Amino acid sequence: MNNICKPVPGRLTAWVCVVGLQVVATATSLAEENAAYDYFSANREMIRNGVQAVLTCNGLFTSHRSLEQVFEQELAYMVRFGGRVGSAEGGAYSVDPSNRAVTVGGHNQGPRMTAAFREGIGCVIMAPDQGVKDIDTLPLFNQPPPVGDPSIIPWPNGDLRVSKELPGKVDPAALQAASDWAFDRDTDEQDTLSLLVLYQGRIIHERYAEGVDMNTRTRTWSTAKSIAVTLIGMLADQGLMSLDEPLGLDWLPEVAADDADPRDQITLRHVLNMSSGLYPVDSFGMEYATGSGLSYWAGASSTEGAVRRGLIRTPGAFWDYENYDTLLAVFAMKNALGSEEAYHRFPREALLDRIGMRNTLLSTDRFGDFIFSSQVYTNARDLARFGLLYLNNGVWDDHRLLSKQWIDFVRTPAPSTAETGNFYGGQWWLVPDDRDDVPGDAYATAGNRGQYVIVVPSHGVVIVRRGLDYGEQGFDRWDLTREVLKAIPPGAHSRKKG
Repeated sequence: MNNICKPVPGRLTAWVCVVGLQVVATATSLAEENAAYDYFSANREMIRNGVQAVLTCNGLFTSHRSLEQVFEQELAYMVRFGGRVGSAEGGAYSVDPSNRAVTVGGHNQGPRMTAAFREGIGCVIMAPDQGVKDIDTLPLFNQPPPVGDPSIIPWPNGDLRVSKELPGKVDPAALQAASDWAFDRDTDEQDTLSLLVLYQGRIIHERYAEGVDMNTRTRTWSTAKSIAVTLIGMLADQGLMSLDEPLGLDWLPEVAADDADPRDQITLRHVLNMSSGLYPVDSFGMEYATGSGLSYWAGASSTEGAVRRGLIRTPGAFWDYENYDTLLAVFAMKNALGSEEAYHRFPREALLDRIGMRNTLLSTDRFGDFIFSSQVYTNARDLARFGLLYLNNGVWDDHRLLSKQWIDFVRTPAPSTAETGNFYGGQWWLVPDDRDDVPGDAYATAGNRGQYVIVVPSHGVVIVRRGLDYGEQGFDRWDLTREVLKAIPPGAHSRKKG
């Protein structure tokens, strides 16, 4: 009997062949198509609602923006993974001003996800089975603000600019051209909110988009990682943590075995270099399906997820950008501090209050653990202060807050990047080997949607750019550095890294 093959209606790549009385699928079969089914689609829908709840809640109650602004800018980013729920005119979401909470979902739009603003923290996302009735179970911080009125305290400890005159060596036309380059983009997807430039500690340029000012707090995304490594460095300077000792964490799942858990060989250096060797969970299209996305946007524990990955590579051998690597380091920091109270007080007492970062909120998960891989809300001036601490080699008001040895570590390329351009250090990004148009000693924080703090020691410069980019994004921090430095003369330092 002749074999007969026919295409399956509605399936352009699937054919069915009849061989005798048997039906046999070809290589591009229905089974293969079914294998490509997104089994995480329910997770993605839950996380999408959580993203919108967190971003809307913080947009309204942390950044103090209008609902129209939130939909136009904060939520524009959601086109990358399925779009928003509703519009500024309404939809399957609700805003509760009295409780400073936002709920997204329901009405055939997936599970209801609620985020609520908490003092000293910002908005915290709850689990899918929680709602407004559970807000009082969420953490909050009531540390008093630093003494003094920042409006009458001179920069950088306060916000008073004593002089706005440019130093004589700065080219004002070139500086304005660099500012225009940052704000006037060829694509609507690159949306600059603010640009601030320091030269020798002074603010020489400060510009904000319409609807934004010096007090507007927005999300740092992964620029938070550089704040985390600063706090960890302070503990390392005190001898409470060490780069080359194991993290000392209790890994999950707990399995009875005669041999030690191989993850015990992972050190603080490994995770700060993004080279833990642990199974990737935020890569390969899974960022908004599982992994850290569940703690960022769905109410799962950030620490439990971080210690549940298995080892698949030799620690230190392979670079893989994972939020959980940062959170492992933060978990080790918590253990080093010894108590919940010390852990919660430490960031402000050791860093933020010391350098005048009064507008910065450090968010936590619903269990009170800092999500220092992404969830910090602050303004351009506070980030400029943070960059200035590094430009000053860890010294503030003649007091050393961070050792030069630790700053050398964060600026030293991770060994796992040696074959790919030496572009990453210890939770800071470095000028890659193939860039020769900016000083090699520059280094930068980098956060999603265009959050950059760029430090250029050879020029005495700090650059802060905040954005709400979306789509393909693509704003280049080193191109911005090149444009700004056209206005500023170089110093005496070499162009080598480190």
